[in-house]
Amino acid sequence: MQQEERSFDVNLRSYQKTIHENLTAFFLGSDSSPDLTSRAAIYSLMAGGKRIRPVLMLAVSEMLQISTEIILPFACAIEMIHTYSLIHDDLPCMDNDDTRRGMPTCHVQFSEPVALLAGDALLNRSYEILLDACSDGNIGKIRAAGFLAAMAGSQGMIGGQTMDILSAGQKIPEETLRTMHKKKTGCLLTAAIVLPVFLMNESKMQHEIESGLQRFSEHLGLGFQIKDDLLDVTSTKEILGKSIGKDAEEDKSTFVTLFSIEKAQTMLEAEMNLAHNELILLRGYGLDTVFLEEISTYLLHREK
Repeated sequence: MQQEERSFDVNLRSYQKTIHENLTAFFLGSDSSPDLTSRAAIYSLMAGGKRIRPVLMLAVSEMLQISTEIILPFACAIEMIHTYSLIHDDLPCMDNDDTRRGMPTCHVQFSEPVALLAGDALLNRSYEILLDACSDGNIGKIRAAGFLAAMAGSQGMIGGQTMDILSAGQKIPEETLRTMHKKKTGCLLTAAIVLPVFLMNESKMQHEIESGLQRFSEHLGLGFQIKDDLLDVTSTKEILGKSIGKDAEEDKSTFVTLFSIEKAQTMLEAEMNLAHNELILLRGYGLDTVFLEEISTYLLHREK
């Protein structure tokens, strides 16, 4: 067991290192003299974090035998989109948080207007990177870029955030809560996991693989959010590196406030089992799903 854990840790750190070493260069491009907005963007982009979305994208790509060179622009772009969303989430007009990853949030460090622009710059740069990746006219890359953009947009992450804002102070039905988090949290995880399928060599099993990864990502995304809801009431600011108790303070519906800690934990375990079942089915197509099994367990049992 210890050997397996070490193997997972080594693989995880390897994927994280690949992303960490390339993010700044991808963001800056040919800009050798970043202005204040770019420096603020880099501050948040390089502030740490588990890099879960690009790690998942790299891992699925390796499983599907897609080269790092091909997937890396997409992996860096998704981390920029994620970081922009965090900067904007923390703004006074949204969640008004002063700490992220144990550091002052971007607007605290640089001012609210600069933070707003830093988030905009990250989103804009991510699309520049995606367009550049598609410049060879490869239809798979074009579809992959479009898929990521859709998952981040008004029918995906942004749409989920809008639902979250509108539901504040209301007790919403479970179905609405699930839909909200499928968009707000789940869509970028789905993008990370499913996008590589568009870049794989043609296979008779491509549709089945895409469907299986889609279902896996949805269970993983929902489980990830349930775990977040649990940590908001069971963890501490020192461990999480951000404020806790915000959901109850703002009277938001979560899996904990709508049900209970015990029920939310049961729901988390159910989603984890369903995610693992999808990986078992994918294994039947000759895919090595070991890392995906390990990282899903890691994410759903994490302490921060």
